[in-house]
Amino acid sequence: MAKWSPFPYENADYEHDAATLKKHWARLHAGDAEPLPKDAAVLEAWALFHAGDFKKAVDAGLQAGGAGITAANKAQAIYANYLEKSEKTKLELFLEVAQRAEAQIAEDPKNANAHYWLAYSIGRYSQGISVAKALAQGLGSKVKNALETTIKLSPKHADAHIALGAFHAEVIDKVGKLLGRTQGADAATGLKMFQAALKLNPASAIAMVEYANGLVMLEGDKKMKDAEKLYAQAAACEPADAMERLDVEMAKAELED
Repeated sequence: MAKWSPFPYENADYEHDAATLKKHWARLHAGDAEPLPKDAAVLEAWALFHAGDFKKAVDAGLQAGGAGITAANKAQAIYANYLEKSEKTKLELFLEVAQRAEAQIAEDPKNANAHYWLAYSIGRYSQGISVAKALAQGLGSKVKNALETTIKLSPKHADAHIALGAFHAEVIDKVGKLLGRTQGADAATGLKMFQAALKLNPASAIAMVEYANGLVMLEGDKKMKDAEKLYAQAAACEPADAMERLDVEMAKAELED
């Protein structure tokens, strides 16, 4: 495997031992509603993830197995999305996550985050190959079904609400409302999903960023001021871990554009 890029920011604030990780677990997992693991090896994989040591988190999660696969999938998907520079490698990393998530689902169909990481990885892969092409391959319904299953299994899964909102917005943005309807995309549902995500996880910078993007995709320039306000709120968020830091930095970059 190609060399992974390191986390580009100071990470001392995001390092945890088992005790502090347990203490901060609810805040750190307000987005994905992942249950606190009983296995120390799985907890260690999550500690590596939160500190931004994504490659080690993947290795530790895969080695731990079981619930560790979720930690590995999240670490690999977040790394691929934010830090991988090669487009080809990025797509390969997403496909690997999708394959592992599908195997997890086969073994444990009620694992909400297995469905979520399947949706996330296919969704990001779809953006990489072009949404229109992905819809033609039937990947849109796969993403939508996986996210709806996530929410059914874990109603407080804020990140799944964000991703489902983004699904509706992206599809309508790329193929229009009429064709979007054939994919099950609906503007009102999309906006409702973003609002629900922020209600579930009010401190989520990524929810604010995706909501801002969704508003512009669904309602155009007239929502630009609202979007800029959301970007500013996201940029002012206090990140609790490496992933959130990447979200906040992305919001700052949006404001500079």
